[in-house]
Amino acid sequence: MTYCKINTQDGAFDAYMATPDTLPAPAIIVIQEIFGVNQEIRDRCDDYARRGFIAIAPDMFWRIEKNVDITDQTQAEWDKAFDLFNKFDADKGIKDLDAALRHVRQLKECTGKVANIGFCLGGKLSYMMATRTDVDMSISYYGVGLQDMLDEMDNIKKPTILHIAALDQFTPIEDQEKIIERAKSNNHITTYHYQDCDHAFARKGGEHFDQEAADLALKRSFDMLSKM
Repeated sequence: MTYCKINTQDGAFDAYMATPDTLPAPAIIVIQEIFGVNQEIRDRCDDYARRGFIAIAPDMFWRIEKNVDITDQTQAEWDKAFDLFNKFDADKGIKDLDAALRHVRQLKECTGKVANIGFCLGGKLSYMMATRTDVDMSISYYGVGLQDMLDEMDNIKKPTILHIAALDQFTPIEDQEKIIERAKSNNHITTYHYQDCDHAFARKGGEHFDQEAADLALKRSFDMLSKM
């Protein structure tokens, strides 16, 4: 496991990368939550590599502060995380992710097929990757603010999963229903609604972690990714 540099017109940023034993392999861009590329995200990359994928987690906050690595365990860290979230420019973030997509596609170790998986803020960015880039597959876990971007949904032309938590405190049920109903008009999109689950149900060690739901979402995600 290592780090690589991704170049943009505005500068370079770091990305954590985990590589499987068998190469070449398809790749997954792992898009962080509001806590940066922390141990939980790095562990996900390592797990995805064990499953046979190149996994790369770009530093999405580099334009604000480089290499943020915090947890959800203290109020000070939560305060910092929300401050970073509020300062984050999603449109620039998609440009950075598109740069990561181009970077990993040209690696000799990659088959050229690239998906993305995002959580929370990353879930929003994963949705935006589906609507604004030619990424091969997109998987969004409890993406924030999708209800405000439904007009982009017709742009999705590749397989996409939206994992939605029914008790998500950041996406009220009426907004969840709008997302699910709108997605029915696009046969590239599959929505999964997790009853009795709150935001971040797949974050190990988090307040709302739900092992059963996390395992189910992981299985559903890799059932799709296995077709890449």
